[in-house]
Amino acid sequence: QVLLVESGGDSVQAGGSLRLVCAVSGITFSNYCLGWFRQAPGKERVGVGRIHTDGYIKYADSVKGRFTISKDSTNNSLDLQMTSLKPEDTAMYYCAAKEGYCSMVAHNYPYWGQGTQVTVSS
Repeated sequence: QVLLVESGGDSVQAGGSLRLVCAVSGITFSNYCLGWFRQAPGKERVGVGRIHTDGYIKYADSVKGRFTISKDSTNNSLDLQMTSLKPEDTAMYYCAAKEGYCSMVAHNYPYWGQGTQVTVSS
């Protein structure tokens, strides 16, 4: 059974930092593309960034230079370090996994966590 569990969401002031962690189980970690997505109220779920099986990382333009994705293959976890947070970063953040090629399109991912809420106040 594939299980993804996010943690680390919180309420912070603009300019602050947060680290989200996604604990992953039930998959062969090295064979899967892992992604972070976010969904603001009334909006579509959009990609924040993804890490390929070979370690290549791609970010959405809106978070480049502020967010950093990393994975720990020993502990099967995926991190999202967020700095210089803005009110527009407020959303529910999800991690997701798919086998094979990577994508920034949410519906391409079959496995999802339950999400963790990030709220950034001005």
